[in-house]
Amino acid sequence: MDSFEPDDNGATNGNGAQEALPPPPPVIPPDVVPVCAEPEHRPEPVKKKVVRVPIARRGLGSKGQKITLLTNHFKVMVTNVEGHFFHYSVSLSYEDGRPVDGKGIGRRVIDRVQETYDTELAGKDFAYDGEKSLFTVGPLPRNKLEFTVVLEDIQSNRNNGNRSPDDRGSPNESDRKRMRRPYQSKTFKVEISFAAKIPMQAIANALRGQESENSQEALRVLDIILRQHAAKQGCLLVRQSFFHNDPRNFADVGGGVLGCRGFHSSFRTTQGGLSLNIDVSTTMIIQPGPVVDFLIANQNVRDPFSLDWSKAKRTLKNLRIKTSPANTEYKITGLSEKPCKEQTFTLKQRNGKDVDGDNTIEVTVYDYFVNHRGIELRYSADLPCINVGKPKRPTYFPLELCSLVSLQRYTKALSVLQRSSLVEKSRQKPNERMKTLSDALKSNNYDSEPMLRSCGISISTSFSQVEGRVLPAPRLKVGNGEDFFPRNGRWNFNNKKLAQPTKIQRWAVVNFSARCDTQGLVRDLIKCGEMKGILIDPPFDVFQENPQNRRAPPVVRVEKMFEDIQSKLPGAPQFLLCLLPERKNSDLYGPWKRKNLAELGVVTQCMAPTRVNDQYLTNVLLKINAKLGGLNSLLAVEHSPSIPVVSKAPTIILGMDVSHGSPGQSDMPSIAAVVSSRQWPLISKYRASVRTQSPKVEMIDSLFKQVAETEDDGIVRELLLDFYTSSGKRKPDQIIIFRDGVSESQFNQVLNIELDQIIEAYTLPCSIR
Repeated sequence: MDSFEPDDNGATNGNGAQEALPPPPPVIPPDVVPVCAEPEHRPEPVKKKVVRVPIARRGLGSKGQKITLLTNHFKVMVTNVEGHFFHYSVSLSYEDGRPVDGKGIGRRVIDRVQETYDTELAGKDFAYDGEKSLFTVGPLPRNKLEFTVVLEDIQSNRNNGNRSPDDRGSPNESDRKRMRRPYQSKTFKVEISFAAKIPMQAIANALRGQESENSQEALRVLDIILRQHAAKQGCLLVRQSFFHNDPRNFADVGGGVLGCRGFHSSFRTTQGGLSLNIDVSTTMIIQPGPVVDFLIANQNVRDPFSLDWSKAKRTLKNLRIKTSPANTEYKITGLSEKPCKEQTFTLKQRNGKDVDGDNTIEVTVYDYFVNHRGIELRYSADLPCINVGKPKRPTYFPLELCSLVSLQRYTKALSVLQRSSLVEKSRQKPNERMKTLSDALKSNNYDSEPMLRSCGISISTSFSQVEGRVLPAPRLKVGNGEDFFPRNGRWNFNNKKLAQPTKIQRWAVVNFSARCDTQGLVRDLIKCGEMKGILIDPPFDVFQENPQNRRAPPVVRVEKMFEDIQSKLPGAPQFLLCLLPERKNSDLYGPWKRKNLAELGVVTQCMAPTRVNDQYLTNVLLKINAKLGGLNSLLAVEHSPSIPVVSKAPTIILGMDVSHGSPGQSDMPSIAAVVSSRQWPLISKYRASVRTQSPKVEMIDSLFKQVAETEDDGIVRELLLDFYTSSGKRKPDQIIIFRDGVSESQFNQVLNIELDQIIEAYTLPCSIR
């Protein structure tokens, strides 16, 4: 067959001869005048986003009197900087391929791998994070290793279902086998795969100021070694904090909750080299010991017969107990529906059969333990049993045979009284704290940790010394331009007027059953205010709480009081003075503040008028004056004005922080707050802006919130506009930001997420009204 091969000038026919092409059609009709084409619109190349990193400080300060300070840092020497950490990913599964998801089991499995396959692992020591990462100094023999191990002492939680709670007697064969073997062995498959190589030199580089991802990973490995070391000592681990099971470290804060004192430790790069930072840490745990004692304390009742069992069931669920006399550990799954003397189960008889030829009988839990086991029960007969089985196959124990295991975290929010008790009992003087930290370092014996030895790491036992400076106290300005010098960090306003006193006109007094002479208190407050320059009109009224409401819940008491206030006041008050019956920890405080500040926007000041004198009233007035927009004092340098940098050009100062709910309040929104300076060149006057955001999120997501082309509903724009209107229609040339509450690992996020929002808020064009 002939081939068809066109040349550059035309086509060919089947015989290979050149064939003329038809003329092309006209491109432009004759009656059309061509015009220049618009240049083709091409999208601009995407600009690569600049990633900001923390900059080195420009130098050290020099003002003030130099002093030597001891810090809770302990110098670390590293001799093996030429080696490498090898990172391996760990996969754990059961024999049937199901992934292992139980917490705590991973460490035991990896320990067994190390014991069983020491030769295959070339005798390497591990640093294991308890989940999916494992580190060694130097490589393992192969990049991928697979092992099978058996743990004999995995406790069976399947020993339940119409059977005796002590593994004696059972209606079926499988339970009879468990009777002889109270613990269940399980087989695990372990896969260890190479993931990355981390040079130890990265630590030395970080000490020279050359931070990198490798240096952060290398320090993370060192911290994992500390966690593993604590885990082997039986500690409760909470991130980088470790808590020993030592009753001397427990402090009862009420409600069956203990504050457990431990310590936080982590490796840090400092200007003086690598150091181990250790500090005291506290977590909340369930009161260990008899379950009944915990419940009585938790519900604040006199005896177990007064307990609310539906509440007890919720409180106890998933807590771990040990039962006597076998001392076996179980997890609580619930409570029996009937009391111990009525709750029955099927017991297999060892000898003979009943009249119907059956070898099982129905017995009560109480009868079984008292008559079949010979165990005396003093008070359990009329109380529910603890269930450690499954809903359809329960296993019951009398309450008094169950004790809560130690070091179980309590994650619910603490009450006001519990928080107050914790603060009081956690307080330590510097010398006490130093002794606690020294003892912690010695008892941990890090020099014996094989992984740290492999890294050539040794830790000093002496507190690091640093040079500090005591700055001179700033000179203040108060009323009438008078100078004021604080002494030892304190000052008072005796015989002084406030710098910018406010005027209090529409106000009232609210008394929640506090025992005091309210008329005398009002008279003294007005007189004291006059001495400070605050002009206070007589209050509209004094609202006394109805005695019938005193025993009502706090929220109800507040609502009833506001019904009375709103029925009598002619309009919204400028200010409400609230008298509380308790000096500390009043349960009315939260509901009262929430009603005033969150719902109504009314300024309020609470006080407990137990020991009232001029000094006390002065302190109260300082708070009231600031809340109503006054200014108590200001720095002499802002009065001049002569503050370096700030006074030369319009400057706004922002303070930013995020507060989170307690560990147990996982669904409570986090609160982002930003305060900003106003009335430049002053820096002592601030306003605040608050937003809620997703729980446990530290990065503030509402600094910039564009809702239209030129509209921004974010925090920063709100504060910039306030600065503009309060500073003589000046826009800030400079922004100084103080950001609290972020760890070193979050510095880059602040610089690349929050700072971007702030810049967008500043640059978005908008009309200022």
